[in-house]
Amino acid sequence: MYPLTDDALMLKVKSGDLDKLGLLYERHKKRLFGFFYNMNHDVSISEDLVQNVFVRMLKYRHTYKGEGSFLAWMFSTARNVRYDHYKKNKELYQADLSLLDYKMGDHENALSHLEKKDDMSLLQQGLMRLDEERREVLVLSKLKEMKFSEIAKILGCSEGAAKVKAHRALKELRQIVQKMEIG
Repeated sequence: MYPLTDDALMLKVKSGDLDKLGLLYERHKKRLFGFFYNMNHDVSISEDLVQNVFVRMLKYRHTYKGEGSFLAWMFSTARNVRYDHYKKNKELYQADLSLLDYKMGDHENALSHLEKKDDMSLLQQGLMRLDEERREVLVLSKLKEMKFSEIAKILGCSEGAAKVKAHRALKELRQIVQKMEIG
């Protein structure tokens, strides 16, 4: 027997089998936490926002149609939860962004490790200089490795527009990082 897909699980939640939301939570809590953490670099807030996504998914389960991507629906919900949180709390984005869980191999020497750490720090600083929309599209496309069709649904635009936004954001990030390296 094959495990149920995310779409099938959410349709069961919609029809009243609320225990299936726990399976969705187990499948996606790390992915959502990574999304929130990459946007705000605050563990506590990220954990709270993950919980709020699943509370909202439960509350608005009747709106899930099962058409298209469950991930796109979930991340749209996550975006709204995040937006509502910062609007409600009037918090400013003053966070460093952790792009990747950087793991060093034993074979690399300490100098190489420091250089890569500096590069990551520079990249993080550059990413935080992007406006929120551009940072978000890069987090979704490059770090969460989502398909542009899913990103388009999350952002409410065409797939082509999502690709253009990601390309422009990446281009701007390169320019920012280059200026930081020089100056």
